[in-house]
Amino acid sequence: MALAITRQDLSAAELRRSAARSRDAKAARRMLAIALVLEGHSREDAAEVCGMDRQTLRDWVHRYNAEGTAGLMNRRAPGPAPRLSNEQEDLVARWVEKGPELERDGVVRWRCRDLQERIRSEFRVSLHERTVGKLLTRLRFRRLSVRPQHPQSDPAAQAAFRGGFADRVKAVVGEVAPGTPLEVWFMDEARVGQQGTLTRIWAKRGTRPRAVRDHRYTWAWLFGAVCPERAVGAAVVLPEVNVNAMNIHLAEISRCVTTGAHAVLVLDGAGWHTSPKLRLPENISLMPLPRYAPELNPVENIWEFLRQNLLSHRVWESYDAIVDACCHAWSTLMSTP
Repeated sequence: MALAITRQDLSAAELRRSAARSRDAKAARRMLAIALVLEGHSREDAAEVCGMDRQTLRDWVHRYNAEGTAGLMNRRAPGPAPRLSNEQEDLVARWVEKGPELERDGVVRWRCRDLQERIRSEFRVSLHERTVGKLLTRLRFRRLSVRPQHPQSDPAAQAAFRGGFADRVKAVVGEVAPGTPLEVWFMDEARVGQQGTLTRIWAKRGTRPRAVRDHRYTWAWLFGAVCPERAVGAAVVLPEVNVNAMNIHLAEISRCVTTGAHAVLVLDGAGWHTSPKLRLPENISLMPLPRYAPELNPVENIWEFLRQNLLSHRVWESYDAIVDACCHAWSTLMSTP
């Protein structure tokens, strides 16, 4: 005996309009099948016209009577129950953030197979290696390049430098006339040579793309300084790095400081940055960073950008070619501040 369509809130015409507006083709066919039945067509004809058998239409009528048009939508299969609880997944996330211990885990960086073994030993749960990778993705982990950290760096000193920056500026410019406009500059040097860096590129999954890399040893030094507030910079390219080179760069920075203003130049503690032989211009004061803390210098971001986009995958035949490449890279950066 045919199952009656008990829900009467929508007429056949309204079901057809709902089907026309629906973006789910399968749900639209089910609405049309029920509309045909409401218009007096046989169940068998309605099912055949809409690409289903009579029993399938009967099942959808059950869902329509109970839930309306919402019941005609496909439902996502629930899938298997999670193998790990929320607490266990949180613990895995802490393992990844902390990193492995060589004595216990046998590796210095996590691989999916290492986490697979750790999960098996800790929770007595066997997961496939790819399932571990999907778990890491769900926990919002990605494979990222790491930045070097000196073993003697002092996190407390770095935190103090960031928190007391304004007070340090006042101490550095204590003898500057009150009311003088201040500019904060950051500077560093980068060695650019024939043995350049190789960067990540877009490539087909599963391939190992190749890129040219020179094996000679000619290089130049790019001295760069930027004032982020003004979106300006000052740079020189020199054959070596020493006090004389630093003096040349300080003179170039001094020339770029706004007339009547005073610049606070943030830089690391390299010997040529702190030498008593420096000829410091009157409109510049130096503020050294904590030891072994290059991550506090935003110029490091500039070097990374230039190496990845303008100074990598290149072969330079001479020192002059390296100088031209450095000048072009810096000019390109300054033209798009």
